[in-house]
Amino acid sequence: MGCILKGGGGLYSRVTVGAVLLAAGSASRMGNRPKSLLELGGVPLIRRQLIALSGAGVDEVVVVLGHYADRIESVVKEFPVTLVRNPDPDAGQISSLRLGLQSLSVKLDAVLVALADQPLINSQDINDLIGAYKKRPPGTQVVQPHVAGQPGNPVMFSADVREQILSGGANLGCRQWQASHPDQVHAWDSSNRRYCIDVDTPQDLAALAERTGHQLKWPADLVATA
Repeated sequence: MGCILKGGGGLYSRVTVGAVLLAAGSASRMGNRPKSLLELGGVPLIRRQLIALSGAGVDEVVVVLGHYADRIESVVKEFPVTLVRNPDPDAGQISSLRLGLQSLSVKLDAVLVALADQPLINSQDINDLIGAYKKRPPGTQVVQPHVAGQPGNPVMFSADVREQILSGGANLGCRQWQASHPDQVHAWDSSNRRYCIDVDTPQDLAALAERTGHQLKWPADLVATA
């Protein structure tokens, strides 16, 4: 991400980006197995996300773990990321988001929040989102991809929004901030359906395979728990 991006008739300076990768949930609808360890082409989804973030030149990554933390940590421990454990992951995704935001360095221009269960996101998708953030309309601080009117992920926002979220109450997350500041949110129109694909249920796995041909498989030690 260190290169200068050309676009819109001008030059856009480098943006220092920190990412929060959320992987703390119980995945109850997936049979209480860690979705982030589903494999595509033999590679766990959480590793694919980290590879995508690295390939896009993201400067810093915090991975928030909760349920299944030991098992997930074993497949990402060699990555140069900060691993943080949510002591109460059942408190909801906002608690994990806030923990991740707190764990990032203070010297960042922007924050990208990614989900560990998006199987098809790649480094170009991350690069495109960063480019959209750089070219966002004046006065906006949050960029969220929208595909055919459907909001997607990851989401990217300014360091100022990060500070506002952290200075707010425990129930304030990115979604709540956006709802309170709609004029500062840029719904970035994209035709890239990968931003809207995640997997929450076995039915999602079947639908993904039918639509795209991509089959996600559990690692051997988790197949036995099905």
